[in-house]
Amino acid sequence: MSGDRIAVVGGGLAGLAAALECADAGADVTLYEARTRLGGATFSVRRRDHWIDNGQHVFVRACSAYLGFLERLGVGELVSLQPRLRVPVLREEGRLALLRRSGLPAPLQLVSSLLRYRPLTLGERLAALRAAAAMRRLDPDSPALDEQSFAEWLHGHGQSDRSVTALWELIALATLNLRAAEASLASALKVFRTALLETTDGGDIGAATVPLQELHGEAAAVALADAGVRLELGAPVRAVGSERSGFRLELEQGAEQADVVICAVPHQVAPGLLPAGAVDADALERLGASPIVNLHLHYDRTVLAEPMVAALDSPVQWMFDRTSASRVSHGQLVTISLSAARDEIRLPLRALRERFVPAIARLLPAAASAELLDLAVTREPRATFRATPGSRRLRPVTGTDLPGLYLAGAWTDTGWPATMEGAVRSGLAAAKLALADLSAASSAGGRPELAPLSKGSS
Repeated sequence: MSGDRIAVVGGGLAGLAAALECADAGADVTLYEARTRLGGATFSVRRRDHWIDNGQHVFVRACSAYLGFLERLGVGELVSLQPRLRVPVLREEGRLALLRRSGLPAPLQLVSSLLRYRPLTLGERLAALRAAAAMRRLDPDSPALDEQSFAEWLHGHGQSDRSVTALWELIALATLNLRAAEASLASALKVFRTALLETTDGGDIGAATVPLQELHGEAAAVALADAGVRLELGAPVRAVGSERSGFRLELEQGAEQADVVICAVPHQVAPGLLPAGAVDADALERLGASPIVNLHLHYDRTVLAEPMVAALDSPVQWMFDRTSASRVSHGQLVTISLSAARDEIRLPLRALRERFVPAIARLLPAAASAELLDLAVTREPRATFRATPGSRRLRPVTGTDLPGLYLAGAWTDTGWPATMEGAVRSGLAAAKLALADLSAASSAGGRPELAPLSKGSS
């Protein structure tokens, strides 16, 4: 295996996971990243005397691959996990509501909380419990689930418009980056089953306790070096060509050879990078993109008493206290995360300020009298692909019809929505398949000859 040259193109979580897995197996790995940093869609920037992350990236206890990836990087202790799921829900000038789990086995751990959930009527709460029971009976492998919207299914199972927005979308919007009316039932089912319906503690929420660049990018650079990976930063790969002896990677300055290529770039980039026909360019274009906007508000005092809260009946969706993680020396840094932010992505800073600063004050009375020291906005126009009905058939499997070329990224058919967990899983899957094919080729005395892969082969 040590003689096999594997090129990983892309230094996001998928590429990092793939490179480390291959290097750990003894392969000769080079990772190419166009930017001068690692981490892909998770990074931090310096803002005055502190750091801000490009977005609020959280995970849940059920994200086993991502947590294993952090352990591989040696930074498992730099994240926090709730001992038990607890989500305070705020309404403008309304009473606090709580969604929290007990220690009962799934799915009973949420029953008592749902029965007391104030934003819904008693009838709506009981209907929500019936819908959760029905969801648990769905077959996650049924292709028909990906042809229906989540909202359509919810309404068909007795959920009112209020129940959709005040309960189901609290979770679905943040994890799928789409409203329930736009999201695939299959994608929503994956989230709810994995986090809430299959295990007691799967939905406990975790987050970084340090800037994301430290957690992912900097830690990965050390781990890659220790594993013997050759790291090429600021080295965009312009094209990947297939040759009889392997692959030719066209760089800004010259070209390099590889026996195997793992392509871990965004789905919008892959068709222009890879040989013609290696991916279905039309399908990837139809996957589309959904934006995320984050507002980072630095107050002169503490205004948010919780690590995180969700909001209802407000333009605010979720708020997080990022003071310690961002190394803020005084006051409090509150990050507002806005998913499916098609309107907000186009608004200038002034308009966002006029809309959201008063909204925060209505949710958090302490913010009304606090001084806002700074407001920064980070925008990700193409934060995730759109997990709409029919999207699964657009997502490619790991292997391609071109022997030695593999795909990685949250946009591949991982079975997960566009999450850090999905990205890591895709990288591990690509590495596993590449290593298996290289081993088979070595035993046969030549380059791997792969049969075209059908849907679900990954």
